[in-house]
Amino acid sequence: MPLDLIALLPEPWQAVLAPFLGDLKPLEQFVEREYAEQTVYPPLEDLFAAYRLCAPEDVKVLLLGQDPYHGPGQAHGLCFSVRSGTRIPPSLRNVFKEMAADVGTAMPAGGELTAWGEQGVLLLNSVLTVRRGKAGSHANKGWEEFTDATIRAVNTLDHRVVYLLWGSYARKKAELVTNPAHVVLEAGHPSPMNPRGFLGSRPFSATNKALTDAGRPEVVWDLTE
Repeated sequence: MPLDLIALLPEPWQAVLAPFLGDLKPLEQFVEREYAEQTVYPPLEDLFAAYRLCAPEDVKVLLLGQDPYHGPGQAHGLCFSVRSGTRIPPSLRNVFKEMAADVGTAMPAGGELTAWGEQGVLLLNSVLTVRRGKAGSHANKGWEEFTDATIRAVNTLDHRVVYLLWGSYARKKAELVTNPAHVVLEAGHPSPMNPRGFLGSRPFSATNKALTDAGRPEVVWDLTE
């Protein structure tokens, strides 16, 4: 049976994404072939993990990454996140360093961000799959249109959503956010190769201020509790 990406999505997301999606067949054929013939991350069962953790009505924050980690045991469907027990990647370590400086949290022992997703942080990569050991290998195959549709769908929500766009790639997506109810917070990418622009940007406290200004609950960023 051919791969049906929409059928893999939780039903609430199927409904809100439908008006923004075009023909998915080329993407579905590509993804199905890659999973059949190559080692692809994340595992297929984790492909839409970010969407499963928070329904559209629960989204408070949309954090946009680029594409999944391409090493074994890392990617599990949430941008920047790695499963517990996996070495924390350098970019995520900088995220945690800024979080500690910004809101006073302790440095987490692991890099799993599921607790953020459960609070309404949509941990979305722009490209949702990657071939093992080949960063960016699934770019320009149709995932960008799929995740742009997600950004556009979230843009239609009436309640405030804070978009966290880190790095030049993510910041280009700011033009998709046109609803004045929402807030866009931009910064440099947390990669250690980008020494300026992220550290000191204080995105975590700024996010919570934007949420509370709209009467929405803060995100508990602390991953050590």
